[in-house]
Parts: sequence; C-alpha cells; structure tokens
Amino acid sequence: MGLYDRDYARGSASAYNTYAKSDTQIVTFVKETYKLFAASMMAGAVGAYVGVPMAGTIAANFFPLLILEIGLLIGLHFVKHKPGINLMVMFGFVFMTGLMLAPLLSKTLGMSGGGAIIGNAFAMTSLIFGAMSFYAIKTTKDFSGYGKPLMIALVVILIFSIINIFMGSPLMSILISGAVVILFSILVTYDTQNIIRGAYETPIDGAIALYLDFLNIFTSLLHLFGIFGNDE
Repeated sequence: MGLYDRDYARGSASAYNTYAKSDTQIVTFVKETYKLFAASMMAGAVGAYVGVPMAGTIAANFFPLLILEIGLLIGLHFVKHKPGINLMVMFGFVFMTGLMLAPLLSKTLGMSGGGAIIGNAFAMTSLIFGAMSFYAIKTTKDFSGYGKPLMIALVVILIFSIINIFMGSPLMSILISGAVVILFSILVTYDTQNIIRGAYETPIDGAIALYLDFLNIFTSLLHLFGIFGNDE
C-alpha cells in the first residue's frame, strides 16, 4: 500500500543529509517524481483497459495474480537504484494494479449507469487528490510525524477488511471504504510534503506512494458509488 517504505530515521545523519538537499536538487527530484507518477497512471490505465475483457479470468486467478503484484512491489524496493530494471519493475507493478482492478470495473460497467459511476469516482478522486496536494503545499502544518499513526490506522483497516471477508456485511464494507478514502486523502498530504522536501530516497519511491494513494481512493470511491448506485 502507500505505506510500503516509510521507515525514515528522523533526526539521524542520513535524514539530515536528505533534508539538506539544495533547492535545485529538490526541484529536479519533484519533477522526476511527478513525471513517473503521471507515467504510472497511464500504465495502470492500460492494465485496466487490457484486463476488463478478461475480468472473469482475472477474478478466477485472483490470488496468484495478487502474489505476483505484491512480489513486483517488493522487488521494486531492491532494484530501484538499478537504471532500466527499476522502471521495468515499476511499470510492471502498476500495470498489474490496473489488471487487478479490472473485475471491479467490469462489474461496475455492468450496472445501470456504470460508465457514469466510474467517471464520477475518477473525477472525485482527482478532486480530492488535487485539493490535498494543494493543501500540503500551502499549509504551515508539518505532517512528517504522521507516519506511525497512519500506519496503525492502515493496519486496523486491513484487519477489519479481512474480518468482513467472512462477515460479508454491506454496512461494514461502506464504513471500511469511507475510512480508506479518509486515510489515503491524508496520505496524499503526507507524501506530497515528503516529496517536496526530498525525503524519499528516489523519485520512484515518491511516485509509487502517490500512485497508491490515488489508486486506493479511487477504488474505495468506486465501491461506495457502486453500492449506492446499485438498484438491488
């Protein structure tokens, strides 16, 4: 998820060196990060486009594909400093996230007004993402110390999500999706501030963090809009 690599040693020598980057270095870092984020969005969209026609096959092989997706994310951590390979693994991962989103997109498209539901979810996600990014830049509040509380919140949400797999409660599903939207909206602010301060080790780290924030907000809003837009 968006918190895959946030164990920064605040106050250590390495952290000091990170924050001591020159303005030129930080500007370059931010530009590269957002270029990779934009490219990731495109690769994820391609994955979703390719995946929708074979949504049934993807759903039937969900767990093997999920393991592959997680494996690519873990692998990215180890190759992020290797030019060429790092981009291949990164785009492979975001392509897989789009592919894994295909069953939900296919299900939504099969609903009455499904295309509008997807469009509204994407528009709302873009609005939230843009607003929280703008807030992160303009606010004087420092979100750098929010890492641990956000991690705890994520773990709690994951636990309830697993419980609800067995319970199948629509109400809990709504509450979980709402909590995910709130959590990852805050994470947009957290990640944006880390990026503009040069706190990430590589632009790939920052780009993936932003991409996962956007993806989780979009997926949760799609769930919510799908539930409330369902005639059943």
